[in-house]
Amino acid sequence: MHISKLRTGIVFSLVLAFVVTTAVALYADVPQMLGALARFRWEYLPLILALTLFNYICRFFKWQYFLKRLGVHIPWIKSLLIFLSGLSMAITPGKVGELLKSYLLKSTTGDPISHTSPIIVAERLSDGLAMLILAATGLALYRFNWAVLLILLLVGLASILLIQNRTLSLAILSSGERLPFMARIARPVRAFYESSYTLLQWRPLLLAVSIGVISWSGECVALYFVFTGLGIAPSPDLLLKSTFILSVSSLIGSASGLPGGLGIADGSMLGLTRLLVTTSATLGGAATLLIRLCTLWFGLGLGVIALLTFRATQHTGISMKQEDSEEENSTQGLEHETTSNTLPTLPLSERQRGLEPASAPARNGDKAL
Repeated sequence: MHISKLRTGIVFSLVLAFVVTTAVALYADVPQMLGALARFRWEYLPLILALTLFNYICRFFKWQYFLKRLGVHIPWIKSLLIFLSGLSMAITPGKVGELLKSYLLKSTTGDPISHTSPIIVAERLSDGLAMLILAATGLALYRFNWAVLLILLLVGLASILLIQNRTLSLAILSSGERLPFMARIARPVRAFYESSYTLLQWRPLLLAVSIGVISWSGECVALYFVFTGLGIAPSPDLLLKSTFILSVSSLIGSASGLPGGLGIADGSMLGLTRLLVTTSATLGGAATLLIRLCTLWFGLGLGVIALLTFRATQHTGISMKQEDSEEENSTQGLEHETTSNTLPTLPLSERQRGLEPASAPARNGDKAL
């Protein structure tokens, strides 16, 4: 990975996040929004964060399933730290920073990045299809942005069908390998395709999408409690609208390619909230900032902690191995020194013990047998 480009992307993302947050706050009228946040039922906050954690736990099970499908063996604690570390890259453009997970896997298990990076693609595809299913619950009622969602569905299904058509995919790869600039990366590209084909067969894909529906439902319910915490009357209709708003805004944000969907996801969520839940710009802005704080920024903080923990444990493991190696080398050196000191005396004593019995018979005139 190009560290300088990644660092530049993160700085750009942070600046964009500040601009978007400021814009939402100004649109919502800062003094009134602060008053709405002061009246928020903050006892809901642990529940909202727990629902976000529920999403991450379910997605971790999917991550583990994909690793098993590819034959990647790693202790679950390290696997969890690697998975959570990927959240620290949530605000990189297009989430390309999540390739960090493949990089950390390579440093731990030795598996090539081209072998494990299709997991990130499979995660994005299965999450996108899960979001489309959740959005469909309200699409028939609200008929908002159905054309955009249909295009996303068709693009996702076309990608999956192309990967599953092995004959066509291998023919495309063989044709590409004849090109000079493709010949150098032919082997990693083919390894990438083989892993993608393994992960995106219908059975594992349907299981991954099912897990995605369950996991992302957690954040949809979290938005529901954000609305009720701001004083909006709870109802089954509000839960349905919360599911629709979060899934549609997340899909549009992901399709934009912007880091964390900043600006696009926020604007979509604010607009849909005003259209479907409340006409108050103040409540819409407060709800948008709260749910983004409890999902995107909470996950990013969790990811940074996991990444620092992983690096600390890796350095500890390396230092312990070095100490064990030095201790083993010193022990072997001591044994060698002790052996070298005793070896010269053993032949002499053995010769003396061997000669003494032979000299006695000689003096007595006996023959030695």
